[in-house]
Amino acid sequence: MSRNANGRSSIYEDADGVWHGWVTVGVKANGKPDRRHRRGATKTIVTKKVEDLERMRDEGRAPALGQKPSVRKWFLFWLENIAPLTASEATIINVYRPKVINRIIPGIGEHRLDRLGPEHLEVFYSTLKRSGLSSKTILDYHRMISRSLKMAHRRKLVTVNVATMIDAPSHVDTEIEPLLQEDARAILDQASALRNGARWSVAFALGLRQAEALGMRWRYVDLEKGQLRVFQLKRRGFAHGCGDPVACVKTRHKDTCGPDCVGHARYCPERGGGEWEFRKPKGRKTRPVPIPEPLIPLLRAHKAAQAAERLAAGSAWEDRDLVFCRPDGRPIDARDDWGSWQSLLEAAGVPPARLHDARHTAATLLLEQGVDIRVVQEILGHSSLAMTKRYTHVTSRLARDAADRMGKALWG
Repeated sequence: MSRNANGRSSIYEDADGVWHGWVTVGVKANGKPDRRHRRGATKTIVTKKVEDLERMRDEGRAPALGQKPSVRKWFLFWLENIAPLTASEATIINVYRPKVINRIIPGIGEHRLDRLGPEHLEVFYSTLKRSGLSSKTILDYHRMISRSLKMAHRRKLVTVNVATMIDAPSHVDTEIEPLLQEDARAILDQASALRNGARWSVAFALGLRQAEALGMRWRYVDLEKGQLRVFQLKRRGFAHGCGDPVACVKTRHKDTCGPDCVGHARYCPERGGGEWEFRKPKGRKTRPVPIPEPLIPLLRAHKAAQAAERLAAGSAWEDRDLVFCRPDGRPIDARDDWGSWQSLLEAAGVPPARLHDARHTAATLLLEQGVDIRVVQEILGHSSLAMTKRYTHVTSRLARDAADRMGKALWG
């Protein structure tokens, strides 16, 4: 058979009667042509294989070089190298890693990545449901798997993201139940006599997340203009410094931990990490937040009290410019902050509630005062309007009020 022009596909029969096809799909990393081989018993079979590969090449879907990885190998690579580029360290450690290690790898990890089918995911999700996981958690698994397979598709490790071939697991968000207005006032009355009492006024008045409230810095609080800029203060995750993380803290494993769990680094005697750092809030932008007028004198009084603490601490003061801190200026740990909240609820005679419920209460009060929902979204830093619209119990009341007003306007 005559030689084809450079880059053209070729089909030929060898001396043993086996047909072969070669297709150029691109260029290798070293600059040489990337030629792929197909073989078959007849010319018709090989011609079909060559045409399929040419079509995939023309559509930008040519399979990558080398043996396809397993689901296990790909998700571990995604977890260590791709997810950290967009997700926070806390999300990787507390959300993604446990899901990958404890559920995804044991459930579907042995499939070859390009042979993972939609039916495998459907069986996997059914297994998760039978194990007692909530519909919200199963939906989170689906979203994470879809995100990872999307990257595999971009890299041409798979021809299609099979997570898009099935319906996402159904889940209906539960209605948010904020604290009652009288409960919020009881908490603030109780907090007024406490050290860092303004911390809880900030929680209700501004609706800041916990890390945002603990990350407030005086340089970004303008009491003259009544405005602040939001950052987060978070602690970097701990990392094992020992040679065998699995054996290091084997007595700390939970029932949900897999045999290869390497978490619980907080308890490693040679641990590293744990440094405090300021980060941009969710949404990756520092948003300005207006300060309600009655809150300004509370923050002024708090600043004066802190100045006295700083003077008393002398050289022991650790200056991080924090609005809310320990008596020596060091950051307040999130667990200690949560404990203070629980003690405050008990002292105020308010039923147990999550710390995040103070944020929900702020959103509710803003909406009940007639603030436009898009303004509430901006103040709270919600990534989408859909999150703000979860306050259906408020918007439905406002809609009823609007209907009553319209009735009075038309019929008196």
